[in-house]
Amino acid sequence: MPLTRDKIIGHDLERLAFRFTMLSEGDIVQCQISDAAMDELAGMQGTESSARQAQFLSLRETIERIASDIYDEAPRVHGYVVRIFMRHLGR
Repeated sequence: MPLTRDKIIGHDLERLAFRFTMLSEGDIVQCQISDAAMDELAGMQGTESSARQAQFLSLRETIERIASDIYDEAPRVHGYVVRIFMRHLGR
């Protein structure tokens, strides 16, 4: 079942990833996309931390579709975090 849109959490400088949440039948699913993967989707490199939210918003539909696809293939474990890396972009 596809995930549905929820909230933007923001850029995590420690993990070099952008965090957001999605919903699965009312349950919150934690999600994140690596900076490298988001830059790859945008066709650029080295985006500043301060520009990550705008970059996420411009790519949101694509990122959320990828997150939903990964979630559909994942084991159903409570607390599972969807993490999008470069390897997920060639699907």
